[in-house]
Amino acid sequence: MCGIVGIFGRGAVAARLYDAMTILQHRGQDAAGMTILDHNRMRSARGLGLVRDVFGERAVSGLTGDIGIGHVRYPTAGCDRPDEAQPMYVNAPCGIALGHNGNLINSDELSAELFARDRRHINTESDSEVLLNILAHELVARGGGQVGPAEVFDAVDGVHRRCRGGYATVALIAGVGLLGFRDLHGIRPVVLGQREAPQGREYILASESVVLDILGFDLVADLAPGESVLVTLDGELHRQVSSRARPHTPCLFEYVYFARPDSMIDDLSVYKARLRMGEALAERILREWPDHDIDAVIPVPDTSRTACLPLSHMLGVKYREGLIKNRYIGRTFIMPGQEERARSVRRKLNTISLEFRNKNVLLVDDSIVRGTTSKQIIQMAREAGARKVYLASASPPVRYPNVYGIDMPAASELVAAGRTDQEVCARIGADRLIYQDLADLEKAVLGKNRRLAGFDSSCFSGQYVTGLADGYLERLEARRTDAVRQERRAG
Repeated sequence: MCGIVGIFGRGAVAARLYDAMTILQHRGQDAAGMTILDHNRMRSARGLGLVRDVFGERAVSGLTGDIGIGHVRYPTAGCDRPDEAQPMYVNAPCGIALGHNGNLINSDELSAELFARDRRHINTESDSEVLLNILAHELVARGGGQVGPAEVFDAVDGVHRRCRGGYATVALIAGVGLLGFRDLHGIRPVVLGQREAPQGREYILASESVVLDILGFDLVADLAPGESVLVTLDGELHRQVSSRARPHTPCLFEYVYFARPDSMIDDLSVYKARLRMGEALAERILREWPDHDIDAVIPVPDTSRTACLPLSHMLGVKYREGLIKNRYIGRTFIMPGQEERARSVRRKLNTISLEFRNKNVLLVDDSIVRGTTSKQIIQMAREAGARKVYLASASPPVRYPNVYGIDMPAASELVAAGRTDQEVCARIGADRLIYQDLADLEKAVLGKNRRLAGFDSSCFSGQYVTGLADGYLERLEARRTDAVRQERRAG
């Protein structure tokens, strides 16, 4: 998962891009970068680490210009090298810098096609470089002369024709302006905002609406599936939806885990969705376990807190904060190596023993992926004196890999893959395990919104909205195992 932002300003935008990327830091802590268009020159800086690590005061002050894009990254399959930090750049046909959130499921085929047919060389394993070169080639194919909105939108339609997967993209095109576009299914999120400045109207594109709130922009709209937005250098806004657009099916896991609760995605409040997740989970517990003996409900911080509150209320059980989080440790399921993840859980969380001692506690988490964190936390709860430790997940079992930009483990490393709920319960050491039902989760996220066709819930259901080529999951498995990741880093 990554975060993207693009700003068309009426003054220097580097500081605002820095702020926006910091706001989106939860979407990626592996690398950060920004590129700014200063007249006809692009100025860029990128590197590994958090935004504050990559950009010091001198770096930001040297990035002059009024139009820019920014990107925060955590590595998707095969992409964890410094030269894969974004935005990426090509100098033909007119100089393009691009930042991308998502994953192309046909990037290997496209990379070979770019070399053999389009005469373009891909220098990294990043599908973002593939996407960038596809866009560049499609612009060249439109004549390579004067590039305006019609040519840009036609080129993006060529991208949609060739690329499969989930992608939300921002790009700078020298001599043209700021471009943003969204995949045909609307899997990955991107919003458009605007505000009035003394010198004229400014525009912003970002992964989440919270960026607009904090930077003082008004939300115009979520980009529709297959929609492109171009702000030309003279400040004119142009929008177009591809005729290839498919029914709108955003990623369900955004609402479960990745997005900030103060964001709106596709006209759905992430916060309200998580409240409803807790209510639905409580209803299931009361239906299947009416004589429960839970003494306290404790969230696994931070994402599950919102769901935990209504759950405890509906169960009539005390809500307690029993786990304290060190906020300077990254997300554990994307950390390299099982041993490192196990150590990081102990560094990341500590118990308040008084809230566990001699109690039957229900821990509530947003999801269970590898099970590493769950097993460690359950053990910590027992060490703190809990009599019984139950675990409830606000989402269903994660049995399948995500292929649209969330770097979940290989399927063989997902704790629920090929196992029953009872087997997972035994594996993580819980006294009882309660999962959310998928239909209940989708209903909870949707609320009263009836405009969406549904969700991409592939990591729960195994149904991929774009379809998958034969052998794709097997190839992905070979790239995502811990052993392969460690070997790649060692090399």
